[in-house]
Amino acid sequence: MTKYLVTLERTEEGFSVGCPGLPGCWSQGVTEQEALENIQIAIQEYLAAVRDSLEGAELREVEVAV
Repeated sequence: MTKYLVTLERTEEGFSVGCPGLPGCWSQGVTEQEALENIQIAIQEYLAAVRDSLEGAELREVEVAV
């Protein structure tokens, strides 16, 4: 399991939530809890799309201290 930082913003419709580490990955919800649940799904779908786009590519992993 990996943790991602997300931004949460109150809107007229409820809450907007984005993941700055994954450009273009965002979601929304009527409540804060719904928005946070929705961004988890959005992150999973985003990462699945990235994995699919890398199929057949030569990949390496690197470790970065933050």
